[in-house]
Amino acid sequence: MTSLHDSPPTRTDGSGTSAELTVAVVGGGIVGLASAYYLAERGARVVVCEKGTLGGGSTERSAGGIRTQFSTPVNVDLSLASLDVWNDFEERFGVDIAHRHNGYLFLARETETADRFETDVAMQNERGGDSRLLDPEAATTYCPGLRTDQFVAATYSPLDGFADPYLALQGFADGARESGVDIRTKTPVTDIRIEDGSVTGVETPSGAVEADYVVNAAGPWARQVAEMAGLDVPVAPRRRQVAVVDPETPVEPDVPLTIDLDTGLYFRPEREGTAIAGGQFSDEDPDRDPDAYSETTDLDWVAETMNRAADAATYFGPDTRVRRGWAGLYAVTPDHHPIIEESLPGFVQAIGFSGHGFQHAPATGQIVAELVLDGTASLVDVDRLGRERFETGDSIDERNVA
Repeated sequence: MTSLHDSPPTRTDGSGTSAELTVAVVGGGIVGLASAYYLAERGARVVVCEKGTLGGGSTERSAGGIRTQFSTPVNVDLSLASLDVWNDFEERFGVDIAHRHNGYLFLARETETADRFETDVAMQNERGGDSRLLDPEAATTYCPGLRTDQFVAATYSPLDGFADPYLALQGFADGARESGVDIRTKTPVTDIRIEDGSVTGVETPSGAVEADYVVNAAGPWARQVAEMAGLDVPVAPRRRQVAVVDPETPVEPDVPLTIDLDTGLYFRPEREGTAIAGGQFSDEDPDRDPDAYSETTDLDWVAETMNRAADAATYFGPDTRVRRGWAGLYAVTPDHHPIIEESLPGFVQAIGFSGHGFQHAPATGQIVAELVLDGTASLVDVDRLGRERFETGDSIDERNVA
């Protein structure tokens, strides 16, 4: 994606090191901190402005999934580029993020869904993935408690798994600080400064931060931040719920993160036989105020989740007990793909990941650094992730959503 500057400033010295650019990153979740880290790694001066605590928006409420099994090439590419970082995270950052390579198991109840699986697996493997199409009986190799009579097909990839979002966030935060990033918590951005059509910094209650670039990585608050720059972006905060349960039968520790795609249910093993279960089951999915929504699970949602889980796998039954639960926010776009672009001269956005922000953060951080410092993205082709796609009808729907 080309820069919006008519004559881009000198951004590199020929060796990949940035010129003396200052960047203000709005949002201290994992996308913002990964962006700050990669910007600083290349020599930019970076200030992160976080209105609350680091990861206090969506990151700390993530289920931690990391997968390559998406239905569009750009999402697969973002996953594979991120996987290079996730697989070596402890070596790079000195933090064990409890990355478990259990895989993901996608399940189809409907023939139409199973037919799409064939196309998806072929595309994923063409991009460099390692996905396999399975019949339900073969799927029990990975998930022994699966009720095979409920399903007609499955897919599995050993590249997939899950990790601890909080530990990963701390890894990026520590790496950013060591690279000189100025991280400011309890520092909300109240306005975006614009002069002659270009962004020049941000306003905060403690004063202005002058910057050559501003990065909107505000997660559920992304639309509010974009409005400060005079932009309307279709990013909606949507509430999602998760429960930690003691199943009737312990879930084996190597069971994949399993997604019943036609119902929206997912579950995965947690620790000592417990499991995490979640999903969005209602057609009603209103926007939420990210500053005022219920962070606890609804009792009727818990009951439905357990009923759906019991229908999918033998682990769950009437003796399953709920330990705890929580609710967080997805920042959702109409096609479940992020907006990654330089929207105005000096204003880069990495928003609307629709529940995939944690797993795609490493690639996104590198792409943000490329957009700022090189004027174009080279790690992954993100040309189709501009916000204008929603106006031109060129959106690309992600079907594998949970």
